[in-house]
Amino acid sequence: MQVNSRALTKRYVDSLKPAAKAILAFDASLAGFGVRVMPSGHRSYFVQYRNKHGRSRWFTIGAHGPMTVDKARKIAKDVLHAVAEGKDPADARKAFRNAPDMGQLLDRYVAEHVRKHNKTTIRAELERVVERYIRPALKALKVAAVTRGDIEKLHRSLAGTPRQANVVRAVCSKVFSLAEVWEMRPEGTNPCRRIPRHPEQHRERFLSGDELARLGAVLRLAASDGLPWIVKASKATAKHLPAEHHRRTVYPRVTTATVELLLYTGCRLSEVLNLRWEHIDLDAGTILLPTTKSGRAQTVTINAPARQILLNLRPDDDAEWVLPGKLDSSKPLKKDAMEAAWQKIRAAADLADVHLHDLRHTVGTYAGQSGANAFLVRDLLRHSDLSMTGRYVNKSDDPVRTLNDLVGERIAAGLEGRPPAVVVPLRR
Repeated sequence: MQVNSRALTKRYVDSLKPAAKAILAFDASLAGFGVRVMPSGHRSYFVQYRNKHGRSRWFTIGAHGPMTVDKARKIAKDVLHAVAEGKDPADARKAFRNAPDMGQLLDRYVAEHVRKHNKTTIRAELERVVERYIRPALKALKVAAVTRGDIEKLHRSLAGTPRQANVVRAVCSKVFSLAEVWEMRPEGTNPCRRIPRHPEQHRERFLSGDELARLGAVLRLAASDGLPWIVKASKATAKHLPAEHHRRTVYPRVTTATVELLLYTGCRLSEVLNLRWEHIDLDAGTILLPTTKSGRAQTVTINAPARQILLNLRPDDDAEWVLPGKLDSSKPLKKDAMEAAWQKIRAAADLADVHLHDLRHTVGTYAGQSGANAFLVRDLLRHSDLSMTGRYVNKSDDPVRTLNDLVGERIAAGLEGRPPAVVVPLRR
């Protein structure tokens, strides 16, 4: 139902009485601009126009009350100006409403990129970053509407953990690069560009001789008498608390052997936990790692202490895993279980700031302190830039094996609390 056109004012709009059908009242001074009164009494401003194809379009401006007549009239003029330039604001608004939001983009990123192109360990970390940091901050936004300011705000909110903030920024950059590939954003509009990284303090933690001795003593105690429980002061007199001599936890050999193998081999935790007996050649003194961080198979030389550990672990049956799970030997020891055990072990050894990955740092540091050049250290730790250095260095297995034996002997001596022996390489 349409009423006569007259200049729209607040008083006039308020005076319009609701009817059984919607009432349309147009403004006399601006063609197409009007107000609609619904039977419920709700009033909203709109502008009607014809696009360049001659099709009639309705563009809702906003509700009367929160929006004044003058503000609605100004928006209506902007809409009609856009129409005069050949644009169609109603279609543009509809396209924006139907445009993908960040939730849809992140779902596609995880499904089509992370789960198809990343290894299991990296995949879990990327999904954690998406769910914990990125999705809560950006999920309500349209992909095309995310600005550099939105990313800067998220990046700045994590300044207290600079490394995590930089990881979030890097993941966001990849997400928006894929958004351009998937035509969700125009080319060259990645909002992460020119956002500087937070300065990071890189960890340079490795075990000293005294710390190695303490760790060795704790590992032997853990596998024999067990480590004492950590009892909170409030529970020290609990009624059902076992006697003090029973408050000890004996750790299975696979747990303490994991720590020792990390030190003797310099491998990453995931590489050690996923060792299969079929990949170990004790006669040749090598371990084959079918999958590594570099994305290709690699070979690790075994020094004497590591070989002895593996000999002692080797079962009589056809077991698959070198370090089987404590509850299910058909699966490898779980990372979470090993991390939990390490918390107790490092506390007993007074190594509160030492992470399991720092054992790999210890191997690299000892190798460097032994006088080995950078190329040998890279070979020993199998860093990702081996492909570059290998072009210029004539590598041989013998110097790496000698270096590995030197490092292994120093670590063994530290764990046992004795001076290191002199390792003499055998001549052919």
